[in-house]
Amino acid sequence: MTKRLLFALAHPDDESFGSGAFISRCTSQGIEVSLICATNGDVGTVSAEKMNGYKTVAELRTAELDCAAQVLGLKEVIKFGYRDSGMMGSADNNDPQALWQADPETLIQQVIEVMERIRPQVVVTFNKFGGYGHPDHIKIQQATAAAFNRLQGQPNAPQKLYYSSFPMGLLKMGVFFSRLAGRDPRKMGVNKDVDFMAVLEAVEPVHARISVKAWTDQGQKAADCHASQISPRAGFPLARLYISRAMQTAGFTRVVPEPRRGEPIESDLFAGVREREV
Repeated sequence: MTKRLLFALAHPDDESFGSGAFISRCTSQGIEVSLICATNGDVGTVSAEKMNGYKTVAELRTAELDCAAQVLGLKEVIKFGYRDSGMMGSADNNDPQALWQADPETLIQQVIEVMERIRPQVVVTFNKFGGYGHPDHIKIQQATAAAFNRLQGQPNAPQKLYYSSFPMGLLKMGVFFSRLAGRDPRKMGVNKDVDFMAVLEAVEPVHARISVKAWTDQGQKAADCHASQISPRAGFPLARLYISRAMQTAGFTRVVPEPRRGEPIESDLFAGVREREV
C-alpha cells in the first residue's frame, strides 16, 4: 500500500516552521506527502534587504516555498493563490481577494478536488483556533474538516484527520520568558499581534507523538529556505535549548476516528489505515 499524507495549510513557511522535521521523516520513509498552500503569503512582513530582487512579496515567498518543497521531498504543492488575509482584525481581512473573504463552499470544493485526486489516507491541518488565531489558518482548517467529512463513505476517502499541535510546555515556557523579559505575552511576534495566552487556551489533547529527532537538521534546512520570515535569533540560551529539545517530537490531535478514553498515544499517523484502492 502506498501511504499518502496531505497537509492543508495557509502560507508559505507553514509547512517548515513546526512540521518540517516530521515531513522529512515521512518522505524519507517513502510516504507521499502533498501540500495545499492556500495563500501566497503576500502580507507577511519582509524587510527591503531580503527582497533579493523579487518584484513582490508574493513572488519571493512562493520561491521560498518551492525551495522548502525540494528540501522536504514533497510530492506535490497545490497553490490556491488566495491573498494573505493578515492577522485577525487587520484591514487586510477585508480585501476581496483574501482567503478570509473566500466563499466557504468554493474553498471546500477546492479541497475536495485535491483529496479526490491525491487520495490521501491521512490529512493534517491546523486546530480550530488556527494554531495562533490567524484567519487564514482558521479558514483552511474549516474547509479541510468540511471536505474530509463530506467524502466519508466514498471510495478512497481519507480515513484519518489530525490537527497539528503546539507543545504545551513550549508555550508555557514562552509565556514565562516573555514575562521575564518584561514583554506582554498577549502581544508577541514581530508586529506584537500574537497572543500566547489565547494560543495556550486553544491547545487540544495530543493523541499522537512522533520522534523527529533524526530529521531536525533537515527540517531546519527547509525553514532556512524562508529567509524572509526568519528573525535574528535572540533571547535566553536556556530558552533556545528547551525549544530545540521540544521540537524533536511532533504532536498531533486526532479528530477522526474519534479517540477512545484510555487509548494509548499513537506513534504512527498511519496506524489502523486500511488498504482501499479502486
